[in-house]
Amino acid sequence: MSVQLRALSAIVLAGVLAIPPTSRSQSQQASSEYEFNDSHFHLTNYIQEGPSIREFLKMMGGTVGRSTLFGIPLQQQWSYRISADNAPTYYLQTDAPLYYYSFTDAAIATAYLSLTQQERTRFDPLITGFNPSDMYGADHIRRVLLTFPGVFCGIGEFTIHKEFVSSKTAGGPASLFDPAVDRVLGFAEEAGLVALIHNDVDIPFAKPEDPPAYLDGMKALLRQHPGTTIIWAHMGVGRVVRPISHHTGMIENILQDPGMRHVMFDISWDEVAKYVVASPESLKLTADLINKYPDRFLFGTDSLAPKDEQNYLKTYHTYAPLWPLLTKDASVKVRKDNYTRTFDEATRKVRAWEAMHVPGSQFVLPITR
Repeated sequence: MSVQLRALSAIVLAGVLAIPPTSRSQSQQASSEYEFNDSHFHLTNYIQEGPSIREFLKMMGGTVGRSTLFGIPLQQQWSYRISADNAPTYYLQTDAPLYYYSFTDAAIATAYLSLTQQERTRFDPLITGFNPSDMYGADHIRRVLLTFPGVFCGIGEFTIHKEFVSSKTAGGPASLFDPAVDRVLGFAEEAGLVALIHNDVDIPFAKPEDPPAYLDGMKALLRQHPGTTIIWAHMGVGRVVRPISHHTGMIENILQDPGMRHVMFDISWDEVAKYVVASPESLKLTADLINKYPDRFLFGTDSLAPKDEQNYLKTYHTYAPLWPLLTKDASVKVRKDNYTRTFDEATRKVRAWEAMHVPGSQFVLPITR
């Protein structure tokens, strides 16, 4: 660890340790008044722009109790020879490549540390600015923890296969079979980091009769890392990657597998919600699955640099037909309690790891909520 890095870590850690604990009972009482906790939120977009963290706090208002906090690990290149003066702000607006943008983690940490102690209790930052196809990816994550102790509790959202994104990424797509991904998930286990992974279960516009292209590889990867809490984002579907035939059966197969007890699913993104609410049949299948396994699902908005509260809450309102179909227990767990359990446990583990690895630090219980 360099002298400069050690000095910066000491400054950050001093700021964290100076924060007095918050009353957990007061926080829990306030938490019961919120509609949900957000397990999947991007403060910035594909050109690293978005609302300030305090603007986002206003959007959360009295509706959202806590939220994950991360940027986008990929920057959309503005290639003048491709789009001239038309500056793209989204990956579908140009053929120019995407490239990994590691500064996103420093930007998120800085935004988080700008908050008051009470405001910080509403956020759970994740590290996302690493290349999962790079054997040094795990080293980036470790370096971020050492530089910003007391801030992060997980990694992600990071992508293996994603429609229209993987093929545009400079250096080529990531792979489920790459030892670099194993190094990342192995370090996540060591440090106690929860891992939020985007991996489409299939290719875009797949033929219904063909087996899903990435299911077996994803299941193999999940089985290889039973000590890492892994959240499979969007239940494996996307904008045009539709649910496979018997999709809920596929998910239940994973939920029933003793070797994948560490795996959870989020139902984030309005593009995913559209499949769930498409018909009474799809609603019932989803509700029945969540009611049967209420501890294994989390709700997230997957909102990307929202401009206002209405835009931010779009996914939650799209799911309006689903909430009444859940049991009271399942509804509370998927909207609130699974988030609290998962990220509180990750925070406790990561703070303990930092106490052993950041020079001059000591184990301090995480900020109570």
